[in-house]
Amino acid sequence: MNSLFSGKYTWLHSINPSLKLLTIVGLFGFAINIHYLNFMLGFSCVILTLFIFGTGYSYKQLLLLSLPFLLVFLSTSSSMILFGKGETILFKWAYVQISEESLIRGIHLGFRALSFAMLGLIFALTTKPVRLFYSLMQQLKLPPKFAYSFMAAIRLIPIMVEEYQIIMNAQKIRGFEQKNNFLKRMQRIAIPLLSQSIRRAYRIAISMEAKRFQSNRKRTYYYEIGFSRNDLFFLCYFLVLLGLAYLLSIQYPLLPNTDVRSLSD
Repeated sequence: MNSLFSGKYTWLHSINPSLKLLTIVGLFGFAINIHYLNFMLGFSCVILTLFIFGTGYSYKQLLLLSLPFLLVFLSTSSSMILFGKGETILFKWAYVQISEESLIRGIHLGFRALSFAMLGLIFALTTKPVRLFYSLMQQLKLPPKFAYSFMAAIRLIPIMVEEYQIIMNAQKIRGFEQKNNFLKRMQRIAIPLLSQSIRRAYRIAISMEAKRFQSNRKRTYYYEIGFSRNDLFFLCYFLVLLGLAYLLSIQYPLLPNTDVRSLSD
């Protein structure tokens, strides 16, 4: 998952992948049920702090990874702000209407989308696929035939990219014109690429059958994934800081502490 960028090994990498996955999925559901803007801002700050200082990547790399999600933040929030309905009008011009209610809902929706993106990046940047699937087998009892199938599929992706480059270079050497019809060019690439993938998938399936992946016997594992003190610290980080963010959002609100559900769409 993190093969495109190189970062430092941090304590987040040592978190049990199953625990990390369940925690982040739980935070997704928790964020959906946050209906107060000040608490949503505090929630986003907690996630942002972990994203910047816990993933082990440079600011430049994190900014590059975040650019698409910043665009999502701007698009989701601005569409609600500029075209949402409300009673307290702050600005109006032609079809554009900004009200206090639409402004609050737009900012809230934008930070929710940004929090989802940062949580997903935290998991992707600090979790190795092999450790994830081994943890799913050992802690969540995922059947090995499914786990190893997923791992094999993930490892096929860089192989297919490499084969694509080989096919492209081979066609250039043979003098095929690269600027002709797009469909014909894709046909020349897709057919050999698909045939190679089918042959490789067949060999992997035979190999898995030979290793008795459909056997009901108890299996042993090369990697033993367990728990550590960092797992407890990971849970405490969210419990303590989210609790603190909730108290600060009530005691010292930066913006009107209005339930967004009560605002007009």
